[in-house]
Amino acid sequence: METRAAAKYVRIAPRKVRLLMDQVKGKQVEDALNLLSFSPKKGARILKKLIQSAVANAQHNAGLDVDALYVKRVYADEGPTLKRFRPRALGRAARIRKRTSHLTVILDEM
Repeated sequence: METRAAAKYVRIAPRKVRLLMDQVKGKQVEDALNLLSFSPKKGARILKKLIQSAVANAQHNAGLDVDALYVKRVYADEGPTLKRFRPRALGRAARIRKRTSHLTVILDEM
C-alpha cells in the first residue's frame, strides 16, 4: 500500500528539484534522507521535509512499517510563475520569471 505527500506552490524551479529527485528515486527512505541531509542544494531541504511528511503519513494513516519503505515515485510539476520586470538599458525592461513547483512523493513498502 502506498502513501503520498505533496507540497504545492514551492518557490523553486522544477528543473532544480528534479536533479535531486533523480538521485532519490527508488532508494530506501533512510538512504534518501541521508543523501539529502548532506546535499548543499536548496531543494534538498524541501525534498527532505516532504519525504519525512510522507513517512509520517505512512506510519500514522496507513500503519506501514517505516523501515520497509522506499521512494516509489517522486515528481515535480510546474506551478504558476510569478512575472517580474527588471529595468534595462535605454528604457527597456527584461522579464524575470520566478518559477514555482508542485512536488509529490509516493512511498511504498518493499
